[in-house]
Amino acid sequence: MLFGSPPWDSAVYWALDLETSGLETEKDEILSIGMVPIRGGVIHYGERLYRLVRPRDLAGLSVEGIRAHHILPAELAAAPLLEEVLPEIDVRLREGVLVLHQAAVDLGFLRRAYHRAGLDWPRPKVVDTVRLVVQWQHRRQRFEPHPKPFSASLPGARATLGLPAYPHHHALWDALATAELMLALRERLGARRVRELL
Repeated sequence: MLFGSPPWDSAVYWALDLETSGLETEKDEILSIGMVPIRGGVIHYGERLYRLVRPRDLAGLSVEGIRAHHILPAELAAAPLLEEVLPEIDVRLREGVLVLHQAAVDLGFLRRAYHRAGLDWPRPKVVDTVRLVVQWQHRRQRFEPHPKPFSASLPGARATLGLPAYPHHHALWDALATAELMLALRERLGARRVRELL
């Protein structure tokens, strides 16, 4: 089953996080994008991408959302529209494997953005770190008599693995946190092939 899959560290991975105005892909909008690459099994933070994105309805931003991500409308007023930022994202998505925490949410926003911009979705392979967390938890239950349960949230999973705490609800910090989490989980799961992470 694994023979057709390349070694895990031969692939380029792009950890990505979005901050949005809400969680409904049909009505809410992307406000910021963070991406951090992993090459040869090492995070290359110097190649990071971080962009604020001006929403179509700047005046209609949710106050609840601002409490979570702390991005103020004044910061977004001079930011580029999503259509202007998508080419930078697209180049990275086409380079390798996409790494997300709770993939369904960010994938929904990205697919909608591509559709609205009239671009073809690149269909990247996706590593969902939540799936890896669940896989690791199942493995722990087999080998530890009474493993302590832990949260699959990004901060919760990182804390359980002994990774440092970062401010969350910031796209760049969350992308970096997701990249580090993937590497830590890959080590604990012993994944040696790309397919074992998907």
